[in-house]
Amino acid sequence: MLAKRIVVPLSVLTVGAAAAVVGVLNADAAVATSCSVTYSVVNQWSSGFTGDVKIRNSGGTAIDGWTLGFTFPSGQKVASGWNGTWTQTGSAVTVKDAGWNKTLAAGAQVALGFNGTWSGSNTAPTGFTVNGVACGGAVATATASPTATATPTASKTATASPSASKTVAPTATSASPTPSKTPTATATATPTATVSKGVENCTDYAALVRGKYWVNNNVWGKADGTGSQCVWENGLSGDNLSWGTSWTWAGDNTKVKSYASAVLGWHWGWKATGTGLPVQLSAGKAVNASWNFQVTQTTSNVMNVAYDLWLHDMANPDWQNNPTDEVMVWLYKSGGAGPVGTKQATVTIAGTTWDLYKGNIGWEVYSFVRTSNTSSASLNLTDFTNDLAARGWLAKTKYLSSVQAGTEIFTGQGRLDTTAYSVKIG
Repeated sequence: MLAKRIVVPLSVLTVGAAAAVVGVLNADAAVATSCSVTYSVVNQWSSGFTGDVKIRNSGGTAIDGWTLGFTFPSGQKVASGWNGTWTQTGSAVTVKDAGWNKTLAAGAQVALGFNGTWSGSNTAPTGFTVNGVACGGAVATATASPTATATPTASKTATASPSASKTVAPTATSASPTPSKTPTATATATPTATVSKGVENCTDYAALVRGKYWVNNNVWGKADGTGSQCVWENGLSGDNLSWGTSWTWAGDNTKVKSYASAVLGWHWGWKATGTGLPVQLSAGKAVNASWNFQVTQTTSNVMNVAYDLWLHDMANPDWQNNPTDEVMVWLYKSGGAGPVGTKQATVTIAGTTWDLYKGNIGWEVYSFVRTSNTSSASLNLTDFTNDLAARGWLAKTKYLSSVQAGTEIFTGQGRLDTTAYSVKIG
């Protein structure tokens, strides 16, 4: 565990569909002599969809600064996007590089993504340009089959507007520590019945909706390394969700590459009803969360397994409303991974000791790090927000908008299997 941390700025921008176009093309950028664009719809539901766009520099010289342009043919609207600055005027969409991905070497590719809304038909756009030059390449017109159980509560939805980067300086990346024994004070989640593993989905930002939960293949930090990640869900047994993820990540072992997670509630938008969220902290409602999981490390990993709670100062945040506070509850860590900020105290909650860290990445981040690893816990997460409120750090006027449970991976190869995960509000 390290007290000192390095925080890098948010590198992925999310903008609304109504944002004004400041400049249609980047006049200072090198002209793309040859380019290709691949477009596909990777997830679709009743009124929304997730799109994937890949730009390849098929020329012989580097592109230093790029702006993608295309036109939606069927009235689709961009709700939010990542890995670039997305704007839309009428049916015309413009995406400018995010700065960190502005240079495209000859033969290199950059992947973008967005969430949008549609009605009637969801025909794929054509006529892609980069820096004003027409691009060729394949355009996937097939759309993903709608998920029958997905009923977003708002027309603007987002499955993957990544959180700000959090970095650590691990004390060791080669060792894979053995988890400590679980104290008897920690209750055990009720496992689901044995089920076969669901179908893997390895698409970046894939959203697998199941009842009030959805599994998010969130790879918000992948630009800081190389690798891939897959997710699957095995279904519900009562209120318990069974799901899993596997990963292979290499690169900078001080930066998070991904956070595959089971989401209840908001994540830059809404995807399911019946969540019981948002709920104001002043209401004093219990947030009872149970989690049974198993970590398999194929290689040594720098990683953690943690709850991630998001809070807003409004009752009904949408995709464009960043949180004001983030509360993480770490149950398991490996390879020297540590949270953002500096250690403030050691506290006892639910009969277990936790190191409390405080930091800021554009919003306040509070991390409760369990002093010994566990793979099973039943907690009232309100106990953690109450601790912060008692310190005067978190106002009870704030609204809890999301409860997520997943694994932050810095580097390594492995797998997380959740046999039972449930959250009950009130």
